[in-house]
Amino acid sequence: MPAIVKVQLSLEALAEAISSLDLKEKRQLQELIEQQIFEAEEALYEDDAQTQVEIEAVRAEYRNGEFITLDLLK
Repeated sequence: MPAIVKVQLSLEALAEAISSLDLKEKRQLQELIEQQIFEAEEALYEDDAQTQVEIEAVRAEYRNGEFITLDLLK
C-alpha cells in the first residue's frame, strides 16, 4: 500500500508544479481530479434531502407505470 503524504501548498505553487508536468502527466492528473470530483458529487447527492425526494418520486412513478419506453419515443 502506498504511503499517503499530505502537503499544504498555495494554489499558485500547485499551478506552478502542474505547469512543469509533461502532457501525459497532466492527463493522469486530470483523470485523478475528475474521479475525485465525481466521487465527491456522488456523496453530496446521496446526502441531499431534495435529491432523495426526487429519486423517490421517480421510483413511485415507475412503480405506477408512469413511464414510456425508448421504443415509443421512436
